[in-house]
Amino acid sequence: MDVGIVAQGVEQATPEERTPEQQLQPSKEEEEKEEEKRRKLLCLEFASISGSDLAVAQCYLAENDWDMQRALNSYFEPPLEEQPMDAMPEPLPVEGTLIDLTDDSTAGKVSAAVKEAGLSSKEDDSTFSLITWNIDGLDLQNLQDRARGVCSYLALYSPDVVFLQEVIPPVLSYLQKRAVSYTIIPGNTDGYFTAIMVKKSRVRVLKEEITPFPTTSMMRNLLAVHATISGNDLCLMTSHLESTKGHSEERLNQLKRVLAKMTEVPESTTVIFGGDTNLRDKEVAKFGGLPDNILDVWEFLGKPEHCRYTWDTSQNTNLDARYKCRLRFDRLFLRAASAGGQIVPKSLDLIGLEKLDCGRFPSDHWGLLCNFDVVL
Repeated sequence: MDVGIVAQGVEQATPEERTPEQQLQPSKEEEEKEEEKRRKLLCLEFASISGSDLAVAQCYLAENDWDMQRALNSYFEPPLEEQPMDAMPEPLPVEGTLIDLTDDSTAGKVSAAVKEAGLSSKEDDSTFSLITWNIDGLDLQNLQDRARGVCSYLALYSPDVVFLQEVIPPVLSYLQKRAVSYTIIPGNTDGYFTAIMVKKSRVRVLKEEITPFPTTSMMRNLLAVHATISGNDLCLMTSHLESTKGHSEERLNQLKRVLAKMTEVPESTTVIFGGDTNLRDKEVAKFGGLPDNILDVWEFLGKPEHCRYTWDTSQNTNLDARYKCRLRFDRLFLRAASAGGQIVPKSLDLIGLEKLDCGRFPSDHWGLLCNFDVVL
């Protein structure tokens, strides 16, 4: 008997002609409708995460057998015409610091500026340094050069802690292979996400936790790492709060959750939160300001004008924006420990201000470099 004919007969049978078992099972037409509905939802989700349109979403999903993770990884990979990150030449290690991930041509301007400032990578238990930076991994233009540029700053400043936002899988892989003097804790591994890097020689990680933002539409969460440095208990937190002006309400809900988590940490622990908050000053005022026990590091240091704006389209040309906008999106909050050793903000500066040889900045955001005094 021809199996194809039998199958065709079943498909064409009326509901009355189908057996009870067949009637319990969805028809081929019903299955096709469900699959079409599922694929439409996947396209909407992909477009929301990637910021692309539905046609692009459908293309990437179809090419990856409708597997969301594979499609996103494919989308966020560097373009094929660019040299893959894994093909970058292996650099030589720099003793006591992050491995130098750049060649001389990429890091030349940065290196000269840092050396001129007299910065040293020598470790000192009485100080503590931190960088927070949205590295704009969603921008695929010159991704290899820009990732290398970001890493040149990390190598040269050798911070004890790094908060990164808008990390994508290829950049995370790049860091994991080359930043061997750091422990790297990602807030996710799909799409784009945050990460915390801590220097192994100075920071001992105790535990990590991720707090989801239940109503986010942009894959945002709060990443926290509990650790010790120079004998002091420390809780490090980073997040990328909801973007764009239209998502102010969700952003403030996320800020409320961040501040609540900072307050929940035992009072004997210093808590530092940093990241791309996307906050406008009027939103913070509407919120009622920060709690009395949590300070804004920039305000604590006297509101230094030179590092007021971390997102500045009048100076940063990566977006080629026709409008000029200057905002303090990237912020650092600190809740001091109630007793024992204290970690006190000492200085704050912008980094990433030099264009790379490709003609673009490492990111559309400036990074923040904060130095602290550790008072035992």
